[in-house]
Amino acid sequence: MTNFQLMQFKHPEILYFLFLLVLPILVHLFQLRRFKKEYFTNVKFLKELSIQTRKSSQLKKWLLLATRLLLLTAMIIAFAQPFFKAKDSKGVTNELYLVVDNSFSMQAKGKQGELLKRAVQELLEKTPENTTFSLLTNDDVYWNTDIKSIQKELMNLEYSATSFQLDQSLTKIKSRKTPFNKDVVVITDAINLQSNQLKTIDETINPIFILPKAEQKNNVSVDSVYLQQTLDNFYEIGVKLKSYGKSEQEIPVAIYNQKQLIAKTQVKLNQAEKELFFTIPKADFNGYVFIDEPGLSYDNYYYFSISKPEKASVLAIGEADKNQFLTKIYTENEFVFLQYELKSLDYNLLDKQDAIIINEIKEIPQALQTTLKAFYEKGGNIIFIPSEENNVANINSLLQNFGSFSVNDLIKTEKQITTISFAHPLYSGVFEKKAANFQYPNTKKSFSLKSAYPSILTYEDQNPFLTVVSNSLGSFYVFSAPINKVNSNFKNSPLIVPTFYNMAFQSAKTGINALTVGNSSPITIDQLLAKDEIISVISSDKKSEKFIPQQQILNNKVKLTFAESPSKAGNYNAQKDNTTIKNISFNYSRTESDLGLDNSNLLESYENGNSIETVFDALQTNRTNNVLWKWFVILTLLFVVLEILIQKFVK
Repeated sequence: MTNFQLMQFKHPEILYFLFLLVLPILVHLFQLRRFKKEYFTNVKFLKELSIQTRKSSQLKKWLLLATRLLLLTAMIIAFAQPFFKAKDSKGVTNELYLVVDNSFSMQAKGKQGELLKRAVQELLEKTPENTTFSLLTNDDVYWNTDIKSIQKELMNLEYSATSFQLDQSLTKIKSRKTPFNKDVVVITDAINLQSNQLKTIDETINPIFILPKAEQKNNVSVDSVYLQQTLDNFYEIGVKLKSYGKSEQEIPVAIYNQKQLIAKTQVKLNQAEKELFFTIPKADFNGYVFIDEPGLSYDNYYYFSISKPEKASVLAIGEADKNQFLTKIYTENEFVFLQYELKSLDYNLLDKQDAIIINEIKEIPQALQTTLKAFYEKGGNIIFIPSEENNVANINSLLQNFGSFSVNDLIKTEKQITTISFAHPLYSGVFEKKAANFQYPNTKKSFSLKSAYPSILTYEDQNPFLTVVSNSLGSFYVFSAPINKVNSNFKNSPLIVPTFYNMAFQSAKTGINALTVGNSSPITIDQLLAKDEIISVISSDKKSEKFIPQQQILNNKVKLTFAESPSKAGNYNAQKDNTTIKNISFNYSRTESDLGLDNSNLLESYENGNSIETVFDALQTNRTNNVLWKWFVILTLLFVVLEILIQKFVK
């Protein structure tokens, strides 16, 4: 009854033809005439037969009348084109937006294969050809297209190094100016989805979420590679593996230098993290670590490079006797070490150094401060050791050029250096384990140093003895006390060699080279470029990418900054005039490796669809009027057949 009340007609004026139903009624009444009594011979059987035939004829006429009335009624209603109005008739003009998460977590396998590939296949098969929509992926946007126009792009859709950010996609959709409402269908596994990303959902956008699920959430990734120690002829490298979920089987681990197998082993991960150590030849390395495991494949590779060790240039400014300990650290086989007293210093030499040590200069001239600031900004390392004869104002004048540092008057109190920041990059690989009963060095006099930066070495009163500020290229190290033999026994401490050795070296000179795709961290290359010369970067397999990074000439160095390029992980060569000058490696961020970070529960309060097909069907059904005229045409034909049967079989 309710449906009948909601029935509407496309051509309601045709219903006036229902008055034609009067005609068959009049015809029927005209045919109803009285029978005249005719008397024949008195045969009882014939009289009863006449009465029976008369009743049968009347029944036939009534049946024919009803059939013709229903036939005419059905035909008139069919021409009026009845329908039930759609539940969501206002959404017929809505614009459709498809948001597809193509981050690496969608590489996981569901019941019908990889989640992303299955979603793409379903889009290609189930999206109506006449439907116009906009498609948004992690990296690209295709506005106002259709499935035929975008078929090639969908079939070639690759996994993105950019994590899925729902709020960014919805913001792009909101920015599209249109008079129509918007339907948004989001296909994502909700890995790493954060609640704050849902804040962009409001009354203007009410998305439908399709949440494909991985059947297997176990995964193992190569998390990082680091230089454990440098030997005379070999490097010892550490490989850190991370396990997410349970890993029962042994996993093969191999190291390749380009395509040559260097080392191989097998490991069973019975814990969340495991470190393996390999010894490789001390030479240029441009390869990768590979693990063979059935989880996500993108994090089974870790690309890294090790450049042939270059001699670092170090210049110490100070008195010769106070610089004597530095000559034992900066030896000729690894360093080009120069030392000058301030009065004989050639300022032109400073720009050619990798590190400059200011060692207990009584007064730091303004010209030297300006030169040191420019040196630091171009990627140089500076090590500042104060003199107890330094004026506090003069020290602060230097420190303010580099960051939030300041010192107060010299304190004549002996203090011990009791805390080492083992996690600091300066001591990476130096200590096999944290020292519990370390013989602490001390100082007799020190400046009270205030620093906004973490301490590397700390006094027992929690004040810093050594701290640092970095600008991603260079570092400025500050000691709070003189370290001459009269004031401190720090030179006799086991810390003296690794501290000064690592402060002088830059990451570009030694160590593992492994950048992250999409991370704009710069590197410096020792290369003298003319104004019209550039450095280009090309994939080492010559099949992937070639691009020109952002570059800045810094005297005899070049600063390279990588933003959008490269888009693929791998080993690359920095080239000048088609000659390789440095190997550079890039890896994908490991943020997608943990498939256990499924936050689909955050989407339970929103509309969810089982598949792309069901979502499209629901949208079509809710927005399509239920047309009934076909049913009335069928009824008309049925009544025609019924009339024929009545005419033939009813006497």
